[in-house]
Amino acid sequence: MADLIVKAAVKDALDDMNVASDFYDALDEEVQELLDDAARRADENDRKTVQPRDL
Repeated sequence: MADLIVKAAVKDALDDMNVASDFYDALDEEVQELLDDAARRADENDRKTVQPRDL
């Protein structure tokens, strides 16, 4: 699976928190699920453009 998130950006967003190395993989999986669901919804509405409302 391709990395969908930027580890440095996640670390920066979480400020002073420590981030476990396996957190990135779990987050990447969640993002992939969101993208899959958004694409499915757009397809169900006969669109090729994924829009914010598909989230």
